[in-house]
Amino acid sequence: MIMPRPHILECLAILLALGAGAGAAHAQESITKQSIKPKGVVELFTSQGCSSCPPADKALAALAQEGEVVALSYHVDYWNYLGWADTLASKDNTDRQYAYARMFGRSGVYTPQAVLNGREHINGADISGIRSRIGAMPNEGKGLNVPVDVEVKNDELRIRVGPGEGKANIVIAYFERERTIDIDKGENRGKRVNYWHAVTDMETIGMWEGKETNLVLPADMLKKKKKSGGCAVLLQRMRTADTPGAILGATVLTGDKASR
Repeated sequence: MIMPRPHILECLAILLALGAGAGAAHAQESITKQSIKPKGVVELFTSQGCSSCPPADKALAALAQEGEVVALSYHVDYWNYLGWADTLASKDNTDRQYAYARMFGRSGVYTPQAVLNGREHINGADISGIRSRIGAMPNEGKGLNVPVDVEVKNDELRIRVGPGEGKANIVIAYFERERTIDIDKGENRGKRVNYWHAVTDMETIGMWEGKETNLVLPADMLKKKKKSGGCAVLLQRMRTADTPGAILGATVLTGDKASR
């Protein structure tokens, strides 16, 4: 379908709330929940109002559940005029897609679009193509070469970014783990679609300049709010102040992992 022309405190509250039960049962033990080491990052730009998007949403859900990549879904708002206002969409998500379009030298945007490691894009419904490219990119110098780790221990969210070359932003994307939507109008009228890892907020929390960087967020900064979700941490170069570039490292910590 062709177009013609961050809240970190909430994330930390979620993860700690999900781990609170374990803390109560083992009051004398430290609680440590660690993130995954992914093969790559898949950012899907999608819309509930796009008839071409449900297969891509299904592909993203499969990738998220497999847990081998950081899988994020950004619902855009520019198809709302077709008769159904996407309930998960935001202008910030649309702005991120247009920022990628500038980086790719494109004059417009489309859905479903999957951006891989912040470096290239592909039809978001092409799950075999996505897997193939994610598997090949490390051999082409486009992989995740900088280790990024996150752990929840007691009342702290600890983020570690390993050493490497260059400079990049440390970004957190906060997402809903899963949401099922009944679509009553528009091109997908009558469909029930299951959405995974829908991004609701993003925030740059630090800078990385090639040296190991450690960030700790204290519990007294928490907002007491319970949701089922998670956070992804992206180490992303910036072409300009508002144009994203290559993702050098990433990890994800989801609600179910935090509660184990």
